[in-house]
Amino acid sequence: MILNTTLKMEKAMAQAKSYSEWSKAAKAHDKSTGVDKWKESDESKHFDHASIRRRLKRLSRLWKSQDNAGLLYALNEGIHGNMDGMGHARLYQKAKFGTKQLIQDYVDAITNSLEYLASAKVTDIPFEEKLDFFRRAQHCYGRSAFLMSGSGAYLYFHVGVAKALWEQGLLPHIMSGSSGGSVVGALISTHADDDIPPFFKPENLVIGSDHEEDGKGGLLGGPRQMRADEIRQRLTDLLPDLTFQEAYELTGRHLNVSIAPAEKHQTSRLLNAIASPNVYIREAVLASCAVPGIYPPVTLAAKDHRGERIPYLPNRKWVDGSVTHDLPVKRLARLYGVNHHIVSQANPLITPFATDFSQSRNPLSSIRNATTATMKAWLNANVEIMQKPLSYFPRLNSMANMALSVINQDYTGDINIIRPTMFWGPAKILSNLPVEDIAELIQLGERTAWPKIEMVRTQTKISQTLDRILFEYENELAKDHEMAMKRKIA
Repeated sequence: MILNTTLKMEKAMAQAKSYSEWSKAAKAHDKSTGVDKWKESDESKHFDHASIRRRLKRLSRLWKSQDNAGLLYALNEGIHGNMDGMGHARLYQKAKFGTKQLIQDYVDAITNSLEYLASAKVTDIPFEEKLDFFRRAQHCYGRSAFLMSGSGAYLYFHVGVAKALWEQGLLPHIMSGSSGGSVVGALISTHADDDIPPFFKPENLVIGSDHEEDGKGGLLGGPRQMRADEIRQRLTDLLPDLTFQEAYELTGRHLNVSIAPAEKHQTSRLLNAIASPNVYIREAVLASCAVPGIYPPVTLAAKDHRGERIPYLPNRKWVDGSVTHDLPVKRLARLYGVNHHIVSQANPLITPFATDFSQSRNPLSSIRNATTATMKAWLNANVEIMQKPLSYFPRLNSMANMALSVINQDYTGDINIIRPTMFWGPAKILSNLPVEDIAELIQLGERTAWPKIEMVRTQTKISQTLDRILFEYENELAKDHEMAMKRKIA
């Protein structure tokens, strides 16, 4: 009977049309398998449950007694990422839906306390002291970012993942994309909230024409490869002509686009409103999509002090950012204090080898990880040995260094949503996909994201609360300053 119920719930999860349907079946699955009892129990070797229980009781006691100063002190010493191991990956594998109830209760207690202290109800703590606390808390706790890999035509998988997060209010305001990932990031970061849902529909995302010129197909008789002019025109249709700074002012989202240099002796760039505020997003995305050897490198454009469009670094050209920084983790940490990474991985060169945490401790994956590490070391050593001979063949030398750059990158984060391996011929990777394939990839992205939604919700709830409070506080400061200036002028 229990087995039949479990199989029924697994079938319901596989056939779910929405996250609501999927989560209902997942909860029923946890109940039928007895996992609910594991969630209700505090005990686990993967985190310090006794310490979390003590902290939760202390917060509850301070809350009930309305000891605001004591509550502030308790939060001061207890807000930082992965508190007592609560972020351990194993805590999110046991259940189909959610994790330990103790963890969820503690996160809720923290966020409720933060919102209470930030409210006008608390009058015995000065605004300046509150602001100082929330700034320090955000700095200590860190922030989450959504990173989308290079993907070619698989970029629609990112659309599905973004859609799943967006519909649950979980899409971080900091996002990064390279190649196809930059297209999706730009779509979201250049449109106001009300204008975003239409871009989750397949029919609005077709690139190029639906017919094949002269009746000829593409590589190996497959779909026709997208042309550079088609990509440029579609980006013009989809993206408003905004600079990174203008997009941030419009949406409040921090878009980051990875690009790589086409020439020697140059370094890769991460374009954003901080490092390159006046650069136009369309050209940045086009450059990040310029696959070396297939599409021509791109010169960036910027808005000058007169508001006119001019070349940006006119002597330099740029190509696909995934070649050097598919996931620019270190740069995001330096710019925004990001220490938590939600990764949508759809890079066709990487996904066959990428592993999620759920596969990280079995013997087969251990052998694979060791083999991969050995292969990387062997390739690096051989390229180093061959450096002198390769220098006589510039093109071959460039290809070897590019290959090493791809091989030596890290392609996963804290929460990984990895595109399942699909048997699609190589012809489709850079092809002009029909609407049916686009719909399939979007749905695949959604379904792959659903099992990670509650993990994202739990691990980002505190940082999202801090971001929202600080945003409101900074706006209040700006208004007070504006009023003070008006009074001074009067």
